[in-house]
Amino acid sequence: MVASRRRELRVRWCAWAAGVPLLTAAFWWGRPGTALLGVAAGVVAVVEYGRLMRLRWADRAVLAAAVAGVVLAAWLAPGEVARVAAAGALAVAAVPLLTGDGERGGYRLAAGLLGLVWLGVLAALVPLGATALALFVAVSVADIAAYFAGRRLGGPRLSPLSPAKRWSGTLAGSAAGVAVFAVLSALSWPAAVAVAVGGPAGDLLESMVKRGAGAKDAGGWLPGSGGLLDRIDSLLGALAVLLVLG
Repeated sequence: MVASRRRELRVRWCAWAAGVPLLTAAFWWGRPGTALLGVAAGVVAVVEYGRLMRLRWADRAVLAAAVAGVVLAAWLAPGEVARVAAAGALAVAAVPLLTGDGERGGYRLAAGLLGLVWLGVLAALVPLGATALALFVAVSVADIAAYFAGRRLGGPRLSPLSPAKRWSGTLAGSAAGVAVFAVLSALSWPAAVAVAVGGPAGDLLESMVKRGAGAKDAGGWLPGSGGLLDRIDSLLGALAVLLVLG
C-alpha cells in the first residue's frame, strides 16, 4: 500500500513537472494566454462534469459553449460578461425544454446551471494577470500541504463528504498557501481568504458531486491525478471567493 502511494505521488510530480512550464507560459502571455487556457480547461471540465452528472451530449455541448463564451467575453468584451452568462444560462435551459424531457428535464436544467456557475468562474482568471499564476501556485501548494499535514497530524475530519481530509491539514494548507502569496509579493486579504476558505470549499463541492455520481475520480486521463476537475476544484472555489470579494 505504501509503495503504491509513493508510486502515485512520483507519477503526479512528473506530470506537474511537465505541465507547469506550459501553464506558466500561458499565464505570462497575459489575457490571451489566460483566456485560451481557461477555455481549454473549461471544455475538458465540462466533459468530466457531464459524465459525472450523466448529462446528455447535447447538454454537455451547450454547457461547454456557454462556459467558453463567458471566458472569452472576459477577454474580448469584459463589460458584456454578465450578458453572455445570462445568454448561456438561457441556452442551457433551452436544451431540456426543446427536447420535451418531462422525466429528467428539471434535473438536467439544475445540473446545467450548476455547471455554468461552477465552471464559469474560470473567466475570473483573465483579468487577474500575473496574480492568476500566484493564485494557481498558492492553491496547489495548499493542497499538497493539506494532504501531508492531515495524514501526519490526524484529528477531526473536515467533512463527511471527504473522510480523508482533516481540519489539521486544512489549516496547515491554508497557512502554506498564504505564505506562498507572501513570498510572491501578491498577498492581500481577499487572496488569503480565497486560498484559505475558497480552496477547501471547492474541494468539498467536487467531492459532493463525485459522491452523488458514485465515482472516485472525475476522470482517469491525467497521470496520478485522475481528471482535470480533481486538480482545479480548489482553484475554482478560490476564484469564486475572489469574485465575491471583488
